[in-house]
Amino acid sequence: MPSAIQLEVTRLILAQRWAAIATNDEGAPLASMVAYAPEPGLRGLLLFISQLAAHTRNLLASGGTSLAITAPDTGEGDPQVLPRVSLQGQVTPIPRDAPDFAEAATRYVARFPASERRFQLGDFVMFRFVPEEARYVGGFARATTYTGAQLREAAEELETPA
Repeated sequence: MPSAIQLEVTRLILAQRWAAIATNDEGAPLASMVAYAPEPGLRGLLLFISQLAAHTRNLLASGGTSLAITAPDTGEGDPQVLPRVSLQGQVTPIPRDAPDFAEAATRYVARFPASERRFQLGDFVMFRFVPEEARYVGGFARATTYTGAQLREAAEELETPA
């Protein structure tokens, strides 16, 4: 049974759509922003990004990456206490001729309807990011680490009708 904090972390990941992504750019760190669509059970986060972007080329060269997701900053209070999670994991490309590409594309477009036209462009690549670890900070003195399996367990709990 997932803990209340596990569920809190998972809700944050599922509720947001925009994350900072960190990649290795020829030995130097590179941070960018990407949109993501979660798959059922949080078995992955789908990214659909252009090969013209340095972070895409970096992901194709080495699948290890990190995503940082935060609750929105409303401009009130101390942003240092905003709930946030850093996910570490692996990305793998989903080729357009793969059996699961159509389902991934449908899920991505459902979350981002304006992205549909980008599927006509050949330079965009669909990736599946699979979280292996999550470091969550839920405010002052509220930090914990979860495995990807623990996040998936919480996502399944949230998706199961009561």
